[in-house]
Amino acid sequence: MRIISWNVNGIRAWYKKDKLDWVIQYDPDIFCLQETKAHPEQLPEELKNLHGYFSYFSSSQLKKGYSGVAVYTKVEPEKVEYGMGVEKFDQEGRFLALYFKNFVLINCYFPNGGMGPHRLEYKMEFYETFLKFIKKLEKQGSNVVFCGDVNTAHKEIDLARPKQNEKNTGFLPEERAWIDKVIQNNFVDVYRVLYPEKLDTYTYWDMKTVARDRNVGWRIDYFFVSQDFVKQVDDIKILGDVYGSDHCPIVLELK
Repeated sequence: MRIISWNVNGIRAWYKKDKLDWVIQYDPDIFCLQETKAHPEQLPEELKNLHGYFSYFSSSQLKKGYSGVAVYTKVEPEKVEYGMGVEKFDQEGRFLALYFKNFVLINCYFPNGGMGPHRLEYKMEFYETFLKFIKKLEKQGSNVVFCGDVNTAHKEIDLARPKQNEKNTGFLPEERAWIDKVIQNNFVDVYRVLYPEKLDTYTYWDMKTVARDRNVGWRIDYFFVSQDFVKQVDDIKILGDVYGSDHCPIVLELK
């Protein structure tokens, strides 16, 4: 099984770059998008109902053109949840949970901690609520796979300029400590388990500074899986040469 995760930074702009053709050619079993910035009714028909896939969208209830996630899947899930059950988080359209026979897949666009202390506080509360949600699934006996834009680089190896960003959101000690906590609760950062020492591999680059040309990036997009589910992982790829957004797609290959 092949699962793609990609922060597309606006699904309508991404679509106009003919990136849907790339997805169709790559032929994933499941395609998870973050930061769609659109409601389903704003999308062309072929994007709203992608041929051969079941389509699910969670959009911001607060304002249009903001946040949003989507999942296209060839296999129909047994159940879909559009939030974590907390209104102040769910109304931003950041979360989709799809329940399959062998695992629960969560596609999440985690908040950015910028724009003031209140948003950092919101981000940290969101993090804790999310961890509580996935721990509950584990207790119930579910294997969890979660992907998306976590908006935090975990270790110094995960961004090009760690020293310069020590006091910036996305690399703050408290943000990084939350990822430590996720790992301590038996969830595995698939990329770092398979490629523990691989350098200069990022998933996001700042467009304003043309950082991608110089590969001055951040690895802030992840696949995490339950510890017991690691044996089902075949490989993970970061497709840094695929353009269409300020993020690149990442691909999880399951056995």
